[in-house]
Amino acid sequence: MTTVAWFHCFAGIAGDMAFGALVDAGADLEEVLGLVRRVPVDGWTIEVDAVTRNGVAGTRVDVRSSETGIVRTHSHIQGLLAEARLPPRVLDRSLAVFARLAEAEGRLHRRPPSQVHFHEVGGIDAIVDVVGTCAGLEVLGVDTVASSPVATGTGMIRSAHGALPNPAPAVVELLRGAPLYGVDESVELTTPTGAAILAALCSEFGPLPAMTVTTTGFGAGARTLARRPNLTQVIVGVVAAGAGGGQTVVELATNLDDATGETIAHAVAAVLAAGALDAWVTPVLMKKGRPGHVLSALADEALAGVIAERLMAETGTLGVRARRVDRMVADRATGAVEVDGFEVRVKVSPGRVKAEHDDAARVAAVIGIPAREVARRAEETWRARRDPGDEPA
Repeated sequence: MTTVAWFHCFAGIAGDMAFGALVDAGADLEEVLGLVRRVPVDGWTIEVDAVTRNGVAGTRVDVRSSETGIVRTHSHIQGLLAEARLPPRVLDRSLAVFARLAEAEGRLHRRPPSQVHFHEVGGIDAIVDVVGTCAGLEVLGVDTVASSPVATGTGMIRSAHGALPNPAPAVVELLRGAPLYGVDESVELTTPTGAAILAALCSEFGPLPAMTVTTTGFGAGARTLARRPNLTQVIVGVVAAGAGGGQTVVELATNLDDATGETIAHAVAAVLAAGALDAWVTPVLMKKGRPGHVLSALADEALAGVIAERLMAETGTLGVRARRVDRMVADRATGAVEVDGFEVRVKVSPGRVKAEHDDAARVAAVIGIPAREVARRAEETWRARRDPGDEPA
């Protein structure tokens, strides 16, 4: 059986909310904290309380620390985690979260990830929240992570850099390609730490996957909101190994006979950026012998309308067909490795590991080698540090 954790981010997500949701779902707190305490940082305590938000019960995890004003670099945090002797999957997930943070901050501040200085997300409380979340997933035996579309607030927020738009630039950068939506709440619903957890660990975004539910929990934020309970929900369940997860998705298609190749290529990229699960183009012969193309996309039902609108906007087509289809998804896991100091994500399925092409191409452009060489190094690095039994069965 494969165990899946799906985060329902109807009020966004923060590190403490993800941590609290897993504890609320039954992750043994002492076992989780036993793993977190292996990280060599001192001066923190934790308070865990049963609370309600708008009448819904949840768990509030509040990490309190005596910060010394230290601004930690990505390399510093990597060293702390390497010293901690964490279980392999907890270590990999924790490293992946901070690697995604470093890459996002690096792009925003125009510096290499290894030189990024973490401010709020390098604090002791953020380290505890990230490692606590990864430890909670491990204690619950979670193999894969998924998420709903993610709510974000509006207005302005305060940060170590001063006033920033809400959602924060780091949140937008981290969740590029994931389905986001804004709600009328002038508070920071999704934090960089919460966004990094989703960006690093989620294999898919969309509605609740097909599963047999085993447990669920709610992690509470500090504030009480007027229009929605300030909670992040996690639902944990199992799917049969070997069968993959069954999904009902929407297949969208439109016929094009007057669009240029550049327009079609851009439309494919645009629908993928909007959250489509896949997109492709098929050459066809249309009426009156005109050559044309069918542009197709797969989308979660919740995003089908958004993807259809994007197809029409990008191509100028007058209509889009839609039909519901069943999609059987093979068991898979995601992870990340470093190639010359840059993170490359990998997908792992039984007997196979494949580097994400976009990551390989991005790193190749920076370090000046072919993308296929970056992919090869990433895949070999993953295989070298994993036992065959660690891959999905």
